[in-house]
Amino acid sequence: MFLFGTTAVFADNKTESFKVYGNCGMCKSRIEKAAKSVEGVSVATWDKVTKMIEVTFDDTKTDVGKIKEAIVNVGHDTEKLKAKDEVYNDLPGCCLYDREEIKPEPKQE
Repeated sequence: MFLFGTTAVFADNKTESFKVYGNCGMCKSRIEKAAKSVEGVSVATWDKVTKMIEVTFDDTKTDVGKIKEAIVNVGHDTEKLKAKDEVYNDLPGCCLYDREEIKPEPKQE
């Protein structure tokens, strides 16, 4: 009975990876903190070499889009979303990564 209950708790967890631009340990901390600030996110780990973040979240409470928005709001671009210039420009000098051309995500109907 206990095993069944434990399985049900994790049934809605989902893990996704996506690119987030940044440079250093301060970026890592900021990116992971932003991702974890989204309700339902339990794990967020960003790799500064690959520029990839892996997030584990409860998909009944949030989705990848909300996590990306939280990261963009602290100044870090993803492959499909670009941070506002004024937020990016307020990052410390070591965190000012080379910005890529962002192709907007298609709007969902």
